[in-house]
Amino acid sequence: MTIQRMDNVLIVVDDLDAVIAFFVELGMELEGKGPLDWRGAERVIGLDDVRQDVAMLRVPHGNGRVELAKFHRPKAITPEPKHAPANTLGIRRVMFAVDDIDDVVARVRAHGAELVGEIVQYENVYRLCYVRGPEDIVVGLAEELG
Repeated sequence: MTIQRMDNVLIVVDDLDAVIAFFVELGMELEGKGPLDWRGAERVIGLDDVRQDVAMLRVPHGNGRVELAKFHRPKAITPEPKHAPANTLGIRRVMFAVDDIDDVVARVRAHGAELVGEIVQYENVYRLCYVRGPEDIVVGLAEELG
């Protein structure tokens, strides 16, 4: 076997604090935040003269992580179209299993997030929805039923 686990997903953001607050409201825990001073990172990502701040958030009681990066240099590039629909090529969302989908949606909506569509039930197995948070970050929420 070559893969041991999925370590993290990287999301490049402009407003690091707003996105951290969004993921913390979803229930993730902030592990750390600060400048990335390791010059080896430039060789890994293939960019020169990089200055960035990073934050790592983790799923409570689990191994899943989301890494956020705010590039000061070189400047981040804005994708087009800005509000990419679900059928746009590339990574469109990250899905989290939650205990109470209504509670999570209410909490993140109080902080400006919005439902992409609606909360729907898939048979007697899941309740599902997509939520659009700061910087158009879309997360899926899944509440297992029964």
